[in-house]
Amino acid sequence: MINELDCIVLTTDIPEYGLAAGDIGAIVMVHEAGLGFEVEFVALDGETLAVASLSSAQIRPVAHREIAHARSVPA
Repeated sequence: MINELDCIVLTTDIPEYGLAAGDIGAIVMVHEAGLGFEVEFVALDGETLAVASLSSAQIRPVAHREIAHARSVPA
């Protein structure tokens, strides 16, 4: 189960926010017992890039032994 403040991995591109599958976000709110989530995506310098309402099909928990990868996001 995914809970508030958990880190998650985006499983689909969200072009309207400049987000790509594989981006890491943090759960800020859980809706309807895990059917939906508010997820915050933050740049490595601390700037919030997006807060998106996503379904459980668009995210997954972080898995054991995964490593983050940095990329630039268009303004």
